[in-house]
Amino acid sequence: MTIEIRVPPLPESVTDATLVAWHKKVGDGVSRDESLADLETDKVVLEVPAPANGTLLEIKVTDGATVTAGDLLAVLEEGDAPAAQITKETPKGRAVPDPKIRESEGTSEAAHKLSPSVRRLLDEHDLDATIVVGTGKDGRITKSDVMSYLKSHSDENVAPGDPTPDYSLDDGGPQRTEERVPMTRLRARIADRMVEAQQSSAMLTTFNEVDLTEVINLRTRYKESFAKEHGVKLGFMSFFAKAAVDALKKFPAVNASVEDKDIVYHNYFDIGVAVSSDRGLMVPVVRDVDLLSFAGVESAIAALGEKARDGSISMEDLTGGTFTITNGGIFGSMLSTPILNPPQSAILGMHAILKRPIAINDEVVVRPMMYLALTYDHRIIDGKEAVQFLVSIKQSLEDPSRLLLQV
Repeated sequence: MTIEIRVPPLPESVTDATLVAWHKKVGDGVSRDESLADLETDKVVLEVPAPANGTLLEIKVTDGATVTAGDLLAVLEEGDAPAAQITKETPKGRAVPDPKIRESEGTSEAAHKLSPSVRRLLDEHDLDATIVVGTGKDGRITKSDVMSYLKSHSDENVAPGDPTPDYSLDDGGPQRTEERVPMTRLRARIADRMVEAQQSSAMLTTFNEVDLTEVINLRTRYKESFAKEHGVKLGFMSFFAKAAVDALKKFPAVNASVEDKDIVYHNYFDIGVAVSSDRGLMVPVVRDVDLLSFAGVESAIAALGEKARDGSISMEDLTGGTFTITNGGIFGSMLSTPILNPPQSAILGMHAILKRPIAINDEVVVRPMMYLALTYDHRIIDGKEAVQFLVSIKQSLEDPSRLLLQV
């Protein structure tokens, strides 16, 4: 019996997707729930699983095509998969298990742990997942694992007698070349949203600075016991998220959004945390931060960050935030003006922590300082509110006991 494989329902607000890559070719045997292809939307990569065991009979859509929900992708002949050879030869002459018989060898579970981005990288370099050691959660293979493997085996990639790259100069100077590549759907969507934010809101940025001496002392004092007790590191983001929630409660407009002529005030605190991934900037959302402990915040951020980097993040993880925090400091940024994440009305920018001389009680001392930036929609947030919001965060971080006592 033949089975039609169609584009699954797409997330809300997503109208189409791009078929990034097929993992099988016509005639290949497949197992039920094995990923056949990857579909890239504006925000996430979706996998198309096999509905049953069988043989891929026909592929209707080629790589790079744009598809919509319900479009016919392929035809599967249901039944037992055809027998496969036990091994295949790689370009380097190493015998590795054939991917088609991973199921019978008990390695299909490892294959199913591969994210779309990792699977594409393995396919590009003709690598078998069983020869790469995974360092992710539950042994999951990450992109960095594949890159580390490739780097460590780079010398094996050049066989004796192979030509070496020619870096010689022609006509006394280097060759001038260009490369034109289309934007990924995610990068194009980011570009659209940045322009949308500029055109649909009255953005203004205000700044302050914070002395992080007390926060750093707390982290130093309790980081080992915190990690032992909760199984997660105590970072700066939980302090900033908790300080932000405390300030948002005092200034509800900063936690609001504009819809047509209405201001929507949110009585919950879903904080987006900007994460840089290989596919671009993503803003996964930590729900109900006001109800979470410091450990709960750190665990949620770590889990979402890993999903963003390995390509397994879902649309639900990326929607519905009421306020965003972005940390350019991890890249060395000293100061910046972050752009709003529509329809939110404000975004907090963290920056590098640098020791600087400051005056305290008429004495010059050296303290670990960070500049803070709050970009806000001036249509609904007044300058006074924005300044007071940053002052509230500054006070909470310079005296973290405020966060515990809620004063």
